[in-house]
Amino acid sequence: MTLHRSAVATLAVATTMLLVAASSAGARDRPPSIDAAAAIVVDADSGAVLYEREADDRRAIASTTKLMTALLTLEQAEPDELIEAADYAALPVESTLGLEPGEQMSVEDLLAALLLESANDAAVTLAEGISGSREEFVEQMNARARELRLADTSYANPIGLDDARNYSTARDLASLAARLMENEQFAEIVGWQSAELETGARRRVIENRNRLVADGFVDGVKTGFTREAGNVLVGSAEEKGIRVISVVMGEPTEAGRDADTVALLRYGLSRFRKVEVIERGETLASAPIRFHEGDRVDLIAARSFSLTAPRGAQGEPEVLVDPIQPLEGPLPTDVRVGAARVFVDGDRRGNVALQTAEPVPGPTLSTRAGLYLQRRIVLIVVAITVVVGILVLVRSRTRRSRRPEDRRK
Repeated sequence: MTLHRSAVATLAVATTMLLVAASSAGARDRPPSIDAAAAIVVDADSGAVLYEREADDRRAIASTTKLMTALLTLEQAEPDELIEAADYAALPVESTLGLEPGEQMSVEDLLAALLLESANDAAVTLAEGISGSREEFVEQMNARARELRLADTSYANPIGLDDARNYSTARDLASLAARLMENEQFAEIVGWQSAELETGARRRVIENRNRLVADGFVDGVKTGFTREAGNVLVGSAEEKGIRVISVVMGEPTEAGRDADTVALLRYGLSRFRKVEVIERGETLASAPIRFHEGDRVDLIAARSFSLTAPRGAQGEPEVLVDPIQPLEGPLPTDVRVGAARVFVDGDRRGNVALQTAEPVPGPTLSTRAGLYLQRRIVLIVVAITVVVGILVLVRSRTRRSRRPEDRRK
């Protein structure tokens, strides 16, 4: 697959961004005014909600259904695996690649077609190639939704065609998108403006239907539209290490969908701050060294740890170190010995392994000699105790076994 990027953003995208910037320049502290029937913006790291409107209403989700199709594909198929095109009879209004029956295309190219072009024949090809049938794939989609605790999500097909059994909520879509954006392959694909598919029967160049990625501020995720769902867009943006996910559902127009998405993402980013809790190599504890009275070794953080928090939040991160037992050497540097746990308002937000900052010495020669003698003495004492115990037991049994007449004589 070859990536293509447009030299200039489209006029529609540029106009959207300018309008949003102008309207929000002095009002970042106020939630945006949007037209979506349901919406949400969350911090991708913690799941903290900054704005929501009817976020738990079950609604038709159109092609954002393909987010679960993509997740199962990423979990079960290799990028270079070739899959034979499914025999799919699409309606004229559907978005497709025009795959011919028997044509083979790589999983990577099919994923790009699924997520950028929103190609329905790519979705069906992936479903049948992975599970053997659409029905079996849909069962896996619903099972995975249950595993991810997407309690208000149901799938009837891998495409997103209107069906009473195909629905989700803004909250569930945001949760699913946050998980997917942790996957490097997924995050890369949804940020492309266009791509050239290198497998298949002929060369194809596809465009991302999410026009917002042309600006560079928005880096995903997926659009959707059906008559029942209206315009749907799951969006993503990252700034200074903070990622937020937005969802708008039931938008009357594409322009409104795009403007509301940008407004929500900018608002979300403005409401979060990055908190550096632990720096890699920072000393967080020390451990006593056995057989070296008074000596200790520093324990340092194996990695850095940061989190995002809403601006103005009262609770500050608290770092608690697990109880540390004395260490017995010899041990090299960087041996992992315990962990530090990060809490905010009593909720655990993560763990960081601790490791030795320097080598831990073993017992000295004199200490080893003393330990040897000590162990020998212990063995001797144990042996004597066992022998005495056996003798006492034998004597006791002998007395009990003497006959009464022997005792009278």
